[in-house]
Amino acid sequence: MKACVFTLGCKMNEVESASLMRGLEERGYEVTDELGYADLYLLNTCAVTAEAERKSRQAVARMRKFNPAAPVVVCGCASEQNAEAFLGKEGVTLVLGAQNKSKVLSVLEERGIFRETERSFCELPQPKQTKTRAFLRIQDGCDRFCSYCLIPYLRGRTRSRRAESVLSEAKSCGAKEIVLTGIDVSSYRDGEVGLGELLLLLKEVPARVRLGSLEEGIVDEKFLKQMKEAGNVAPHFHLSLQSGSSAVLKAMNRRYTREEYLACCTKIYEYFPDAAITTDIIVGFPTETEENFRESLSILGKAGFARVHCFPFSSRPGTAAAKKPDLPAAVKRERMARLSEAAKRAETAYVSRFLGTERTVLFEEDGGYTENYIRVYADGAKEGMLARVKLIKLYRDGAFAEIMEEIE
Repeated sequence: MKACVFTLGCKMNEVESASLMRGLEERGYEVTDELGYADLYLLNTCAVTAEAERKSRQAVARMRKFNPAAPVVVCGCASEQNAEAFLGKEGVTLVLGAQNKSKVLSVLEERGIFRETERSFCELPQPKQTKTRAFLRIQDGCDRFCSYCLIPYLRGRTRSRRAESVLSEAKSCGAKEIVLTGIDVSSYRDGEVGLGELLLLLKEVPARVRLGSLEEGIVDEKFLKQMKEAGNVAPHFHLSLQSGSSAVLKAMNRRYTREEYLACCTKIYEYFPDAAITTDIIVGFPTETEENFRESLSILGKAGFARVHCFPFSSRPGTAAAKKPDLPAAVKRERMARLSEAAKRAETAYVSRFLGTERTVLFEEDGGYTENYIRVYADGAKEGMLARVKLIKLYRDGAFAEIMEEIE
């Protein structure tokens, strides 16, 4: 476990931070005073000037970028002067001020924060392979707390599998395609290894790698370059949306806007022009107006979705959304019908783009998938066959194809 003690201000702060670093080392932590990835952050703040206070607040955001899941504990003069400025910042776990530094370590123990940083991924035996594709668990839990979702309360906080364990199972499973799964795959982090770095490690595995559901925030130039460099990652992004309305997204506690989501799609297409972007959309969230719903309808064409999974809002007791009055069932049914129809048109438009082209398909018991997630059917296909095919026509929920050659 790694702890970062970051200090602003005077020599007195530096000496006090050095004492905290020693205490953390005695508790088994690897300790640094430089900002970077860590499992626990201690921020020792300064208030000698307004600029020092501003830098103290900014330091929290910098820590969150390195590891959004790590506890952030704030002490020092700026937090004594204005504790509310830190308590209101996302990700701050505890604010202790300037006069309680001697109690910092004991308070962390009492509050269970040391234990919180020791959350570990629950390893299970390697799954029995019952399908052509192998599904690898790389992460569990969630820290996002979307207002409609119970999962963070049931699964607990996010925790990731050791990269070497993921790599070992990927090498030994023998599958031709590996799907990386988790509750929140985007939050994967094993020390310095994030999801992009994990993909680079997996490039030595002789299999196609496909990603499970992703969050908008993971998709940036660095991540897309890592995907491209890995070379064996399928250009398929199941990018969770949930609503095409920024107002509804805010009510859902989703941390992006409609515009940010669409910008993310544009960036994906810059790196992977043939990419399949698939998504989920909730219909009839309690605050959704007809205008909000039309924004969800309109985003289908703008994003160029290859497939859309839409489903009506279902109130879950214990969530924030459950406190809001539900929309009439008839309204949700009518909107579901309209969105399902629009989703089918979007899927047909996507598949039609690739008719007449050759793709690589891994066949399962009934059809298979191209690298960009087009469902394919072909005469002579056998389960487990990897083949180069030519897409001929629209068929069922995808395309009918001619097998050009089998790939060993």
